[in-house]
Amino acid sequence: MSYPTQVLGKSCKMVPVMAGGIVLGGKSYGFFEYLQVVIITVGVVVFNLGKSSIKKGGNDSSYGLALISFSLVMDAVTGGLQDKVKKRTAELNPDFAGKPVPTMHESMLWTNLSGCMVALLLGLCTGHITEGVAFCLKNHECMWAIVVYSLASAVGQNFIYYTITQFNPLILTTVTTTRKIFTTLYSVFRNPANHLSTMQWGGCGMVFVGLLCEVVEKYACPKTKPGGVTAPPADETQSLTKGAVIDEEEMEIEMQSQRGKPGYGNAPR
Repeated sequence: MSYPTQVLGKSCKMVPVMAGGIVLGGKSYGFFEYLQVVIITVGVVVFNLGKSSIKKGGNDSSYGLALISFSLVMDAVTGGLQDKVKKRTAELNPDFAGKPVPTMHESMLWTNLSGCMVALLLGLCTGHITEGVAFCLKNHECMWAIVVYSLASAVGQNFIYYTITQFNPLILTTVTTTRKIFTTLYSVFRNPANHLSTMQWGGCGMVFVGLLCEVVEKYACPKTKPGGVTAPPADETQSLTKGAVIDEEEMEIEMQSQRGKPGYGNAPR
């Protein structure tokens, strides 16, 4: 795989995740969300291609293109199924309204368990498991490195699944896609000896513009109920509901107090 093709594949994950959310998750996105995905994707591609020393590569093989295409399709399937599971679980558990279902640790458990089963099956079929175990038994320092890596991965996945359950897979993909840019910017600000090319600064600017689209949508286009009425905040809705319940209770108490008075029930109709 040539370097530009690798960059394009790694930078375009937001597109299949959004497509999976629409096709499999039944989600709908607004204009600003589509615009955000396009701007951030182009910005990340420009940033990665703007490196001063780009590794040249030969022609892309069919096998390499098939692998990277399969990876993007799986990104779409994973994101779409995560949206669908969240929606369906909420419908089946109305008592947990307002709470994330499934929880982040439930999602983490079942996702990793299913992935472990697939990896175990492939490892047994290819013989990589036996080779790997034999290598680790001969090199104990490698076994320790794998354990540390696994623990670090488990800690990091808590943040990943928190983002999925509290927000959605597209937000997570936005974070993971722009992570490298923010890491590079931090290294530049921390050490002035590091520098970015003009093309990379342009890519950074496009990414920040894309991230600002969400802020603009939040404040310029507030969500409305069907009919064009702006939905009240959650705390205001709760206050209105509580007020209605209190009014009904006061009316019931007043009616009970009137029943014992003379003339109650004989009023002309």
